[in-house]
Order: sequence, then structure tokens, then C-alpha cells
Amino acid sequence: MARIRAAVVIAGVVLAGCGGGPQGGGGKISGDTIRLGVINDLSGVYSDVGGKNSVEAVRMAVDDFKKAHADDAVTKNIEVSSADHQNKPDIANTVAREMYDRNGVDAIFDVPTSSAALAIATVAKQNKKLYFNTGAATTELTGAQCNAYTYHYAYDTYMLAQGTGTTLTQQGAKRWYIIYPDYAFGQDMTKNFTAAIEKAGGTVGAADPTPFPNDNFSTFMTKAPNLNPKPDVLGAMQAGGDLVNVVKQYNEFGLKAKGVGLAVGLMFDTDIASIGVDSLAGTLFTTAWFWNLDAKSRAWAERFKERTGKWPTFDHAASYSSAMQYLEAVQRAGTDGADAVRKELDGYEFDDFFAHNAKFRAEDHRVVHDAYLVKVKEPADMKEDGDFTELVHKIPADQAFRKAADSGCHMG
Repeated sequence: MARIRAAVVIAGVVLAGCGGGPQGGGGKISGDTIRLGVINDLSGVYSDVGGKNSVEAVRMAVDDFKKAHADDAVTKNIEVSSADHQNKPDIANTVAREMYDRNGVDAIFDVPTSSAALAIATVAKQNKKLYFNTGAATTELTGAQCNAYTYHYAYDTYMLAQGTGTTLTQQGAKRWYIIYPDYAFGQDMTKNFTAAIEKAGGTVGAADPTPFPNDNFSTFMTKAPNLNPKPDVLGAMQAGGDLVNVVKQYNEFGLKAKGVGLAVGLMFDTDIASIGVDSLAGTLFTTAWFWNLDAKSRAWAERFKERTGKWPTFDHAASYSSAMQYLEAVQRAGTDGADAVRKELDGYEFDDFFAHNAKFRAEDHRVVHDAYLVKVKEPADMKEDGDFTELVHKIPADQAFRKAADSGCHMG
């Protein structure tokens, strides 16, 4: 237990602010402090995607919130703490309980790795404390395992499949071979990609689980061109460091020259930087956001880069956005009581630099917003360092995510 507790590291200090309350009363803040917790991968395959910079994004949201409400903030203090779940659901469970029970955290943010994300959703439900997931993709968070205290904020496997799986199949990649990490994220990705591919007129000839995390995909690279019939495309459902290894080995084994294209289920700018634009130029993928999408996105990203030295991923942007939406809901409610804040969130519509045409859907707690089909630029088209992504088309919010009626969520 001591080893797991040691993973909980206070990542921020109490930030001083002004007292007061919203119109109609306030000051109903537990312990006179709002406490935010960030749980993610601080040292493993997803540490570049979120990691310490997701913690910094939440701190940035706190700073901006306090500036915006300097005269009427409902709290005198806001704390930000963080923990490394090491991509393990048992550790995620333990650190979430410690945050909620021992540290008095009001809301938890980020949490990549779907198995860990689902574990924390259970803890949030049991503790009746809020949880905003931006880092995991499983649709189960808004499906059979939904609950009244969990919001799925940034993206999910349905969104990714609707963009990439559908488009590539319609463009001629009719036969797919899918490899996926053998845990909840990969399983859900394969289910949703298969459905999208088949709806678009394609087939998935084979789908193989791979160890997670993993640095050796040679078995699958050897198998791909020898399948009968040979696939048009290898669908890589890995993410973060695992995806980097898949793409590097795809190139080493010369699959493109052997007639097997590459489809990427989920990719972040940090992956492109690690793999290299030359190796990915022209690759289509679906994303929730990218830093130079528009003027508002770029303005926020430049502030983030000045603060961290890095361009943000969409998980960083979503961590900021979700923290800000939570704090604004507390401000409107005049309390950090979870049930009062939920009433402010459910059905709430907003539009910020990250989420356009966005809504907290009350039926299943899916936060719907516009998504984007993009492609990796050719090196010659990059205007500056980190300028990797070119917009192909926008996927409107009402099309990007599955309908609430199809989710299987029974909020209760």
C-alpha cells in the first residue's frame, strides 16, 4: 500500500484567490477549497500524450479561472494534485480512492488507458464525486458502464472509426487486417472500426490482439502480407509509444512496398514528432482537435507552449477545457457539491477553443463536439516546427459521436 500511496504526488500548491460568491449566494465550498486531481501516465507509453503537461494544463485553467473571477470567485483556494496510475487499473483504483477519500478531491481529470479509466468511473460512482475523462477512448464510459458522476469529454472509439475507418474504406481500402492492444481500448477500437468498415462496404479479414505495452510487432508485420486474401491496409489501433513502434516496424518490414497500406486509429502530434513526418506524410487520421486548427486554438496553444516548451496534444487541450468547464459550473452552482454541479453541467451548451458546438449530453454524459478528419502534411508544406496537420474536413458534432439512444447507457 505504501508503494501505491507514494505514487500520489501533489503537483500544485494552493493558489490564492479572492473570496465572495456568485449572484444569489455562495461560499458553500467544502473545506473552503476546491481540489482537482489529475491521474494519468507520468512515465510510460502515454506520458507524452498527457503526462505532466496535462497536469500543467489543469493548472493553467485554474490560473485563467481565477483571473476571470477575481472579484467574485466562489472559493478562496484551489489545489491541483496528480498521480501516476502506471496504466494499471488496480493502481488507478487505489489512487482515485485516495484522492477522493483521503485528500478530499472534488473532481478527477484526464486518465488515459481505458481499463484504468473504467476503474476510476466505478470509484467516482461509489464516492459520488465528479470525474472528467479526456484521455481514454472506450465507449463503455458512456455505454453500459456509464454513471451519473462520470463525463467522457474529448473523444472515443466511435468518433475515431466514423472518421478514419469510413473514409479509408470508401476510398478503396476494402480489406483490412487490424492489430490492437489487448485491453479495453483496443477491443473497443476493433469493434467500432469493424462496424464502420463493414457499413462502408469493406471487410476485416483478421484482427489480432497484441501485448500492452509492447515494443516488438514483428510477428504481425510478417503475417500481414501473407494473409489470403492480402489486406489493402494494416489497421493499427495502438496509441502513444506503442503506435510509434508499430509504424517504425511497418516501415522496417517494407509493408507499403508489399502492397499493404497503413491506417492509424488514433494519433497525436507527439507521435508524429517521434515517428517523423517523412514516414507519415499523407496519412489520414481523426482527431478531436489540433493546435493550429483556428486562431483561438493557436492563441491558446502559444500560451501553453510558452508555459511548457511544447505544443499541446488534444489531451492537453481537453484537460484544460474540462477543468475550466468544471470550475465555471462550480461558479454557477455556488458550491462544489457534486450533485449541484451536475445540474449545472447536464444539457449545458458551450463553445471554447477546444470544443466547438459542444454540449454536455445529459442522457449518457457524452460531451459531443465537432471532430476533424486530418492528414499528416508533406515536409515541404510545413510552415514551422510542429506544423504537422492539415484539415481534410470537419465532422459535425451531431455526426461525430453515436446517438444517446444507441449508447446502452442507463444513468439511474
